Amino acid sequence: MLIYCVEDDRNIRELLLYTLQSTGYQAKGMSCKAELFEALEQEVPHLILLDIMLPGEDGYTILKRLKSSPLSRHVPVIMVTAKSSEFDKVKGLEDGADDYITKPFGMMEFIARVKAVLRRCEQKSDRELQFHDLAVSVSRHLVLDCGVSVSLTKKEFQLLQYLLENQGIVLSRDQLLEHVWGYDFDGGTRTVDVHIRTLRQKLPHSSSLIETVRGVGYRIGGTPS
Repeated sequence: MLIYCVEDDRNIRELLLYTLQSTGYQAKGMSCKAELFEALEQEVPHLILLDIMLPGEDGYTILKRLKSSPLSRHVPVIMVTAKSSEFDKVKGLEDGADDYITKPFGMMEFIARVKAVLRRCEQKSDRELQFHDLAVSVSRHLVLDCGVSVSLTKKEFQLLQYLLENQGIVLSRDQLLEHVWGYDFDGGTRTVDVHIRTLRQKLPHSSSLIETVRGVGYRIGGTPS
């Protein structure tokens, strides 16, 4: 498993990396936001360790950006910081952190917390979604249309997954655009329509399950047309 460690103190960063690597994890260190997001463009990790007191942009702001991006919103984040007040802990957890470890801490506790977060997130991602003859395995990135495996792009898969996770709920184009493509996407809602059309073409047996609600958006779980 790959873990990113964002910590500007070189000594602490090297200690965390050494501990993770000695435990069998693949770990890479970054000292700032720019290095983290450059690395994310190359490879998405299984976990991010994020300090709060960083140069340029603090960990809270980086966390919000991570959780608003389709690329990284599902990656668990552990805040690792010297800020130990209850306010700081609550803020980090409410902003989307999966755990909050205050410095100083023992390496055995640190590894135990890392394992616990990875275990929880692995269980959460091992989901099976189904409606009629359409089935999706999130963990295996597998789509079955009437028992036949279907190859989807990453965005098509995320779009279908989000529709199935909200069965019976009409999702607007703006909601779909924000969830799948993220806040920073420059394209218009036409992008959603194009991907819905492609999904229907790739799901010949289940295409009618993706219902268009005129003037609003799309849903799965209404009455098939």
